[in-house]
Amino acid sequence: MQSDIEIANAAVLRPIREVAQETLGIAEEHLVPYGHHKAKVDIGYLTSLADRPLGKLVLVTALSPTPPGEGKTTTTVGLTDALHALGHRTVACLREPSMGPVFGMKGGAAGGGWSQVVPMTDINLHFTGDFAAIAAANNLLAALIDNHVHHGNELDIDVRSVTWKRVVDTNDRALREVVVAMGGHANGFPREDGFDIVVASELMAIFCLTESWGDLKKRIGDIVIGYDRSTKPVTARDLGADGAMAVLLRDALAPNLVQTLEGAPAFVHGGPFANIAHGCSSVMATRAGLRLADLVVTEAGFGADLGAEKFVDIKCRKSGLRPDIAVVVATVRALKYHGGVALPDLGTEDVGAVEAGMVNLRRHLANVRDVYGIPCVVAVNRFPTDTDREVDRVVELVAEEGVQAYPATHFADGSAGATDLAEGVLATLAEPSAREFSFTYEDDVSLTAKVEAIATRLYGAGLVTWDAKARRRLERIERDGYAGLPVCVAKTQYSFSTDPTSLGAPSGHELHVREVRLSAGAGFVVVVCGDMMTMPGLPRDPSAARIDLADDGTILGLS
Repeated sequence: MQSDIEIANAAVLRPIREVAQETLGIAEEHLVPYGHHKAKVDIGYLTSLADRPLGKLVLVTALSPTPPGEGKTTTTVGLTDALHALGHRTVACLREPSMGPVFGMKGGAAGGGWSQVVPMTDINLHFTGDFAAIAAANNLLAALIDNHVHHGNELDIDVRSVTWKRVVDTNDRALREVVVAMGGHANGFPREDGFDIVVASELMAIFCLTESWGDLKKRIGDIVIGYDRSTKPVTARDLGADGAMAVLLRDALAPNLVQTLEGAPAFVHGGPFANIAHGCSSVMATRAGLRLADLVVTEAGFGADLGAEKFVDIKCRKSGLRPDIAVVVATVRALKYHGGVALPDLGTEDVGAVEAGMVNLRRHLANVRDVYGIPCVVAVNRFPTDTDREVDRVVELVAEEGVQAYPATHFADGSAGATDLAEGVLATLAEPSAREFSFTYEDDVSLTAKVEAIATRLYGAGLVTWDAKARRRLERIERDGYAGLPVCVAKTQYSFSTDPTSLGAPSGHELHVREVRLSAGAGFVVVVCGDMMTMPGLPRDPSAARIDLADDGTILGLS
């Protein structure tokens, strides 16, 4: 089979104006084109659609991720194509890829095989410049902080308390901890600083939760950059930074419209980290899709304990959006891995390991149905090494949980390989839901209680413990009036616990909180458990070493 980039490079794309008009009814006058095959949709036009009823929202999530990958984005695209092929007005809503993983280890995030969004190379690289705009606005605030201190520090900022970091959209471990303003008085006041990757910036989270230019400016103004010497929070608004930062993001806030290989529309917009932030594409794009289409297929980062939880407890809580169904992606390989099979042996048939690994998927299904109250189906993303006995056993085990599972081969077969899954989604949507949508915790409980609810209800933890510094930070955040915010737990995606090697469904473990961060503009409190990197490093053999440009201008090696 051809590689992802070979398939994408050989694709014949339709002009984006035709895709917009014929699939979503968007006239060309409402598009801001970026070449022939990608465009932004005018915010003024989207605002005019406010009275339209919303379509159905399909949330794609997964079991706990494994090193081989489960194909969640590929499934999102394949399902979108299948629903589109069945005659339903359907749009996908996806995150924009960060160039850090593209040139690092993970690769791009435009789907794979015959279920991709295109133009794939554009989407995985600079795209429409949204990330560059976010980086510019983020770094403007950093510059204004140091400039204010240099010119007398009227706000009496305690430079030791500054939490706002600079950002860049590449993996560079050497920038995690730096000292700025060296070289004498003319260069400013020396202090410890650091860089995050763009997708880890609070500004990216703000960008993906806002729904208007006015709301964007307000959220930016609410950003707490640090504290003065009397421990009072200092905001971006105090520095007069909110207006200029909003200006830099004005055009970026409009959703980006592209297409799948089969010509279905897709909004690819925003891309916050799924650990340190909520890991979902923008509310702006999601709501636009719901007003323009009958069905919107979107995804959340990582498994249902992290991505889906944040989709529900942060994105849905803030926006009022509600998923009508969840599609939980599982693979035979992932189940065998959670059942104790080593990576090199995942291609060997082992029905017993599939049965053992079902404990992980079973807990995710319980969380989706019983905690979030969302009806669900399982997509069994089939790989060539999967045997019929293994796949049939997965379907049987899922049925025992009262859920339908649908094997799918969209990676190799495009929409035709996800037809059964699409029909299963439609059938479930047609049934009245026996459960009511709910959050994991209520707004009015303490931040500590919110963390404990996530830990015990979703992760199966028996105890939550806190570093003394984290506890003091939490108390300060509550004292400053932020106790009503939701929490965003940052931990490993590979396990329900904080130990990435603890597979399956561990229970009774300890969730230890080592750090607490306030994202006041985004509107949540980040609770860091375990070792979380907001500036990844490159692996020994980075993908960048395999990416090249041919003499005819063709990009090679992207995945």
